[in-house]
Amino acid sequence: MSKAVVSKLLAGLVAAAVCQAAAVAAAPHQPSFDPSTLKLVRGQINQVMVLGSPHLSQLPKPFDATTLQLLNERLVAWRPQAIAIENLSGVQCANLRRYPQRYADTVKSYCRDTSAAQAATGLDVFEATDRAERLLAAWPATPTAAQRRALASLFLAAGEPASALVQWLRLPAPERRAGDGLDTALVETLDKLMVRPDEGYLIAAQVAARVGLERVYAMDDHTADKPELSEAEQTAAGVAVMKAWDNPASAQRTDSNKALRSEITTATGVLAMYRAYNDPGQAALIFRSDFGAALEEPSPQHYGRGYVTYWETRNLRMASTIREAMSPPGMRMLVIVGASHKFYLEAYLNQMHDVGIVDTDAVLHH
Repeated sequence: MSKAVVSKLLAGLVAAAVCQAAAVAAAPHQPSFDPSTLKLVRGQINQVMVLGSPHLSQLPKPFDATTLQLLNERLVAWRPQAIAIENLSGVQCANLRRYPQRYADTVKSYCRDTSAAQAATGLDVFEATDRAERLLAAWPATPTAAQRRALASLFLAAGEPASALVQWLRLPAPERRAGDGLDTALVETLDKLMVRPDEGYLIAAQVAARVGLERVYAMDDHTADKPELSEAEQTAAGVAVMKAWDNPASAQRTDSNKALRSEITTATGVLAMYRAYNDPGQAALIFRSDFGAALEEPSPQHYGRGYVTYWETRNLRMASTIREAMSPPGMRMLVIVGASHKFYLEAYLNQMHDVGIVDTDAVLHH
């Protein structure tokens, strides 16, 4: 055999090996271990229902809170034993404030000012959080109005206004007054929260109070927020992702949302909107319009992939907070979250051994 033939054979073998290696690299390894298939066998598994919601503050104004009546009644009938909402906890906000170089915009956008409650109670966020947890650990079966007012003041100082509102709603109307840590300014704050267009207040806190819960759990997470290093990079990233979002799936979502929101002047219209937002078909549409489109956007800096990194990290950390809140085990937990988060949280939570996902159809359609 000539040297030329041997060289050609060797070259062919090398090329084949390279192609095979490339094919292997292109096919990600599929782990053999799948936690979602190994669920609790003995005892009652934790049940989690994730309700995808529009952000009520972004709906056409004025929003009539009475149109939530049917939805809230169905959630109350499910009898959740814990409720989690898409808010940042006071403790996380306090920690973010310590790193303004990275989180200044996050704090401005998502964290409430607790200074008025701190002045009224003499407690900072960490002290108030600890005091509230200790009170709840020894909470009586029939607390007095004074105890509820005191706990509401602690929740406000702890940066947990939705939980403060739960206590306020559990008080008889004549007892919703100043005293026991609440001054007149904090009373005014609580009264305003009762009508503020926010799903944490008009749905979660209302349902929690009606089923006899003492608090809700703030489970949003913005520790993955990381602004670009320069304004030019921020602008470029925004342009790239916005361009990716300009697609037929996004147009379909926009048209659907307009139609749904035109009917929210009635309780049946609001319920129809929640049915549509939680329809399983929304998962693929949301992915195509948003995260899937961003994942494939062609900028050399891969801005879209960076955005998806942030999104996945945020949802994973939200899921871990929800999982941590399932104590004691065997509870029913309602999670109220922006509709784009719903299907990610269901998928991530379903990986947990002691979590079973409850279909929202059981509540919204029956």
